[in-house]
Amino acid sequence: MLTQERYQSILSMVNEKGAVTVSELAAFLGISESTVRRDLTALDELGKLKKVFGGATSITKPEGVYEDNVNMRENLMSAEKTEIARYSAQLINNTDFVFIDSGTTTSRLIDFIDNNQATYVTNGIVHARKLVQKGLNAYLIGGKVKGATEAVVGAEGIANLKNFNFSKAFMGTNGIDVTAGFTTPDIEEAMMKEAAVNTSYMAFVLADHTKFRRVFSVTFSQLKKCCIITDAAPDNRYARETVIKEVMK
Repeated sequence: MLTQERYQSILSMVNEKGAVTVSELAAFLGISESTVRRDLTALDELGKLKKVFGGATSITKPEGVYEDNVNMRENLMSAEKTEIARYSAQLINNTDFVFIDSGTTTSRLIDFIDNNQATYVTNGIVHARKLVQKGLNAYLIGGKVKGATEAVVGAEGIANLKNFNFSKAFMGTNGIDVTAGFTTPDIEEAMMKEAAVNTSYMAFVLADHTKFRRVFSVTFSQLKKCCIITDAAPDNRYARETVIKEVMK
């Protein structure tokens, strides 16, 4: 196997698993551990991974402030979002006071809600309409409307949220990272999300597997403050930080 082929194989395995040992790589590639160590050193120097004692970990690339609009994101990972939403709807009890964050997966959640005894609060324009159309007891947070995500944000919305004490919150996110936590590109949306998490007894982040190992500009919560409901987590590092439910495994 050529050096560049080894490098590519090592990077594929590291990025898929998040972290690998020297012995795992040696067995996978059929090469000596000393060769693996030399390759890891070279890849670390190139900035492609992080060499650690006994192995290597993936490097999370910052995503910056760019965010696709809601129409572009609606059909991405559709099957995964559906299963995440279906499972999440079952967590709502009759006495719950529920916050539903803006976002495409949380919007899909409303399709599966059949509990008309709970009370729902949202900062999503589309979400509020869907809740009302289903005949559910719903409230819309007031404030500035962000066009790209059709979400209510801003100081007025945050002030409104801080008056509530939710039993459950169902949150969206753009990125999930072991170190950075849950992140989003927009400062105002991050502040709304942070307020919702902090005023909730239990918070669930609904996110498909593509959200893992991504970091956007603003952290709105550390992993330990929210449970994650996903189709599949990339590796067990996340399970060491918080509760994870994988709905498609």
